[in-house]
Amino acid sequence: MPGGSSHRLFARGVVDGLLRLTGPKPRVVVAYSGGLDSTVLAHLLVMQRRRLGELRLAHVDHGLQSASADWSDRCRRQSKSWRVPFIALKASIARKRGQSLEALARDARYDLLGGVLRPGEFLVTAQHRDDQAETLLLQLFRGSGVPGLAGMPSEVTFARGTLVRPLLRYTRADLEKYANEHALQWIDDPTNEADRFDRNYLRHHVMPKLRERWPGVVKAIDRTSRHMWVASKLMNAQAIKDLATAMDGAGLSVVALRRLPFLRRGNALRLFIVRASVEVPPTTKMHEITGPFLEARSDAQPEVRWLRYAIRRRSGRVTVHVVEDEASSTDSALKSWRWKKEREFILSELGDRLELIDDASGPVDLDKLPDVLSLKCREGGEVLRPGARARSQSLKKLMQAARLSIEDRARLPLLFGKGPKGRLIAAGDRWIDASVAANVKSRRRARLVWRRGK
Repeated sequence: MPGGSSHRLFARGVVDGLLRLTGPKPRVVVAYSGGLDSTVLAHLLVMQRRRLGELRLAHVDHGLQSASADWSDRCRRQSKSWRVPFIALKASIARKRGQSLEALARDARYDLLGGVLRPGEFLVTAQHRDDQAETLLLQLFRGSGVPGLAGMPSEVTFARGTLVRPLLRYTRADLEKYANEHALQWIDDPTNEADRFDRNYLRHHVMPKLRERWPGVVKAIDRTSRHMWVASKLMNAQAIKDLATAMDGAGLSVVALRRLPFLRRGNALRLFIVRASVEVPPTTKMHEITGPFLEARSDAQPEVRWLRYAIRRRSGRVTVHVVEDEASSTDSALKSWRWKKEREFILSELGDRLELIDDASGPVDLDKLPDVLSLKCREGGEVLRPGARARSQSLKKLMQAARLSIEDRARLPLLFGKGPKGRLIAAGDRWIDASVAANVKSRRRARLVWRRGK
């Protein structure tokens, strides 16, 4: 065990490291799962509590195991025996297809922990050197860049306080030895043995083989993460300087960004996106942003989307936006509009809606209009005949000719005849297909009005 075999030296060393990060007498909240790592961390802080300003333990019940309520009670009883205030938190996790249960649980956990953190408090978590090595390898396998390979920082701003990881210098073996010396009892979560989770597979199958071949591999990986951390700091410092010359109000100047060397351009844009508190785009999207997005002609209005975010170029400026979840706002599934019963149709949570208004000179012949219209978003390849004597044209060309903005193209509602293969009848209130167009013989006429919300 680093710092000598004595558990007292170990506990004192951990708290010394904590105080170097926090300052004297910190107010501390321990993320206490009841597992080995957090039990050791909680115990040694309890033993050294005189050096702390305040100590609380917070447990999150994810509700993913049948025994999770019992685990929460067990943590409560242990906290009571230590005479430490206990905070019980309950997560509500709704998983959708394709979502990582690990990521959902982690996000829910940190959201709850952040919610109980008081201003200036320190959330202390129990990640150790083995966890750091696993994290770096997982990031490597995912193709992460320098910031990802820097691993978990020892401290980072979090919620209204700071998140601190005082055990990163120590190994899992160090923690096991301490737990055994103190006869500590902890919870064994059976999911920790499930190889379907990437980290567990790495821990149980890959790391033992690496240690067998290279006994010092964990220490070496930790050293690499420190090198990456230094490189990340240097990249960040350069990005700060470049952003200072490119800022244009809340956005960035396209001209200034183009003046930067290509590598520094991407570096600056990455920091700009991080500062907007959104997730950094994948590498392919970053290449698109630093290349075609910035190099497009001056009158273009390019946009790059990822997840629920978008970066847009308008009037020589680059801005980042949180956009409505496409899974809810641009659902490609058909939605029926029975216009005879309801003349107004709500399109999205943004407040977009379509309205069919009686108008003696309107372009729509109500007698030709199907009783049920199917409404869906654009998928590509749609065609429409905008007049009795006009030929069919692609919707894409019609929008280009009309110089519709990127935003309007994305939100433009499309009306089809009934069924998944129905004919395109109208594109918002911009184009009406000849099949439903009114003429001098039409008895009942109307017009479509597309009203956009926020």
